[in-house]
Amino acid sequence: MYKVLVIEDDVMMSNMLSMYLSEEGYSVEQAFAGEEGLRLADQFHPDLVLLDLILPDMNGIEVCKEIRSVSNVPIMILSMKSEVSERVQALKTGADDYLCKPFSMHELTARLEALIRRSNVTHNETAAAKAEASAVPESVDEHIQLDIERRLLLVRGQWVETTFSEYELMKLFLTHPGKVFSREELLNAIRGFDSFVTDRAIDVHIVNLRKKIEQNPKEPRLIRTVWGFGYKYTAQSVT
Repeated sequence: MYKVLVIEDDVMMSNMLSMYLSEEGYSVEQAFAGEEGLRLADQFHPDLVLLDLILPDMNGIEVCKEIRSVSNVPIMILSMKSEVSERVQALKTGADDYLCKPFSMHELTARLEALIRRSNVTHNETAAAKAEASAVPESVDEHIQLDIERRLLLVRGQWVETTFSEYELMKLFLTHPGKVFSREELLNAIRGFDSFVTDRAIDVHIVNLRKKIEQNPKEPRLIRTVWGFGYKYTAQSVT
């Protein structure tokens, strides 16, 4: 049974989410404030966090940042704020998805299932992922490697933590070096269905990844922009 932590100060909304998800077979814990949410995140070890941006004691962005600093658990933001700037800020902080209120429960569960399906790799899927990763020749880029089980990147000898979406993008890049991906292809690869989050989300993830793997993020040599289309990963030795 997958575990979902709902951090939402609106009691009616929180209870509705809890009731619906429980009926769908999830184990649900509720927090009505940021500090309580952080404590439960540490104790409950959820498979996914549903997080409201407006909380009584602290900003949801700060809660997201705190959780992301210690965990790679998928985080889905639930908010009345529909501005692109709000979604971009949430993604930069480490959120994996953003859903505007009001929303349909069908869409919520579809996104929730997609995030959990990708972040909780079964033993068979892990073996398949290892086989896929091992299919990438070491000569492709010996400086960037994947740790499938811990979902980490090894960047020039240093372990680097990533969000769920960043990890999936790097796995895609490393297994298809030189291939040019459109923003739509990259978005579909990490979402698995049409998402409210626009193509701008991909640009944010790419910026964050460049900060983690490039020696000079302002002059990227690994993740290259293909103007007017998308991105490609160019494997090369880095001195």
